[in-house]
Amino acid sequence: MIPFILERKPVKNVNLHIKPDMTVMVSANEKVPLDFILGFVKQKAAWILKNIQFFEDVQPEVQSEKEYVSGESFKYLGKQYRLRVEESEAEGVKDYRGFIYLYVKDKQDLKRKEKLFGEWLRNRAEIVFNESLDKMYALVQKYNVRKPKLMIRTMKARWGSCLRDSNAILLNFELIKAPKYCIDYVVLHELIHFLYKNHDYQFYSFLSALMPDWKQRKSILDEEVVREL
Repeated sequence: MIPFILERKPVKNVNLHIKPDMTVMVSANEKVPLDFILGFVKQKAAWILKNIQFFEDVQPEVQSEKEYVSGESFKYLGKQYRLRVEESEAEGVKDYRGFIYLYVKDKQDLKRKEKLFGEWLRNRAEIVFNESLDKMYALVQKYNVRKPKLMIRTMKARWGSCLRDSNAILLNFELIKAPKYCIDYVVLHELIHFLYKNHDYQFYSFLSALMPDWKQRKSILDEEVVREL
């Protein structure tokens, strides 16, 4: 039998996903019998083992550091981009037709390349995340939610966090790798926490009313984007 961690939540279906550390997570309502859950996991055994093998295969690659040379691959807003490094007196970064162009005076200066790329990516995250906040806030504004300030930080365990006391939401910098509709899901999720603190029935009912396809968006984050982290 495949070992897994069971979380009892107010959800309609039995949900299954695999974390990057290869932990198998199952969530189900309190009313769902354990025998049914065990049968469900057994039925999904082939899929589970396939995905665990995937994480095992990519582990060394994910841990390797980028060299910022032409041909390297970077994930940005849900798409894979190839890097092109070119020498230029006018330094900068831009994305165009599936490529990210990195213009730098010295192509051998790794620290400079890393700094330029990092600044560009963080600037893009600021713009994209704030655009998402404006769009998603429009959905909850009429429920007397004050517009929170946006903070960005690299986090290992979560995509976002609602800081109710300071009226802010914290987003994972790595979200810039996700499609915009997935970023919207995370932002809306955190905004709803200003109305409902816990992940209870009311929270998920409200989320489903505002974003009926949130499960599909979450699934893409859990099963696709997380592979790049």
